Amino acid sequence: MSISSAEPDRHVLPRRPLRRLTFELFGVIALKIALLMLIWWIVFAPQPKPDTSPAAIAHRLAPTSQTPPAGQP
Repeated sequence: MSISSAEPDRHVLPRRPLRRLTFELFGVIALKIALLMLIWWIVFAPQPKPDTSPAAIAHRLAPTSQTPPAGQP
């Protein structure tokens, strides 16, 4: 019975499996952060501020003029 020299090479693990896993995890985390920032920018981006000048507020709060219907004097 002869033992081939190729058999032990079959069970050799990569030299740095944790380094590849670390890069993949950082890549996934960076991608998720970028995606969340994009969603925030699209959905919750600052909207234009409303006009809060006194004239604009007075215009909003002023009563509307009601016109009488055409059939009544």
